[in-house]
Amino acid sequence: MFIGEYSHTIDQKGRMAVPSKMRVKLGSGAVVTRGLDKCLWVFPKKEWESLAQKLAQLPITDANSRAFSRLMLAGAMEVEFDAQGRVLLPGYLRDYAGLNKNTIVAGLFNRLEIWDAKIWATYKAKTEKDTDKITQAMSDLGI
Repeated sequence: MFIGEYSHTIDQKGRMAVPSKMRVKLGSGAVVTRGLDKCLWVFPKKEWESLAQKLAQLPITDANSRAFSRLMLAGAMEVEFDAQGRVLLPGYLRDYAGLNKNTIVAGLFNRLEIWDAKIWATYKAKTEKDTDKITQAMSDLGI
């Protein structure tokens, strides 16, 4: 299980250290892909395989299914840790998420999210402001 929020930096070569607690849970490597809300999602390989299987079962005749599958699968990249516990985030993924030097790595149970620190701060402030609305929507979903 991934939880917590960690500040990290991306170096000039596009490498970012993954928090050691999270590295242990990811094993020897992970899959990074485009996430929603302008962030990257990082999955342990087993979790990724499970998601990819679900995506493969979506009807190819449905435009939304095709679009979501393309977003997740075509942008995915397997990554491995170097000796310092860093992963290389491909340029196209850094561009997609607007990642600059300062990042936030957030643990979300079965995945990590990587955010540009400024985008994360804006997103978090809006979410905290809308807590009542979000809580009601979750209540309607049975949470």
